[in-house]
Amino acid sequence: VQLQASGGGLVQAGGSLRLSCAASGSISVINTMGWYRQAPGRERELVAAISTDGDSTDYADPVKGRFTISRDNAKNTVYLQMNSLKPEDTAVYYCNARIRGSWSPLSNYWGQGTQVTVSS
Repeated sequence: VQLQASGGGLVQAGGSLRLSCAASGSISVINTMGWYRQAPGRERELVAAISTDGDSTDYADPVKGRFTISRDNAKNTVYLQMNSLKPEDTAVYYCNARIRGSWSPLSNYWGQGTQVTVSS
């Protein structure tokens, strides 16, 4: 099982980016999915999370009202739409998912990280 993230880049303050993260491999069930970020010199922090069926979401206070997490279970993919970006959103963004493989137990998986840089 692997998670592949994409969509990061350089954007001016006030701009938008959309991150994607696709799970691949022998997957039985994907439970909670989420996005974390880590800025230089800081600990990794939760940005947003979404429940198995997509009905429940949770956001960190700094991104509420600006970021939207969603998922497409048919594509085993989670998205993070980021609007009104601020320089303080600059970080490496990591996707996360709890996945039960076809022949493996429920485990926590991380994507490789994608850089988001917001210029002022």
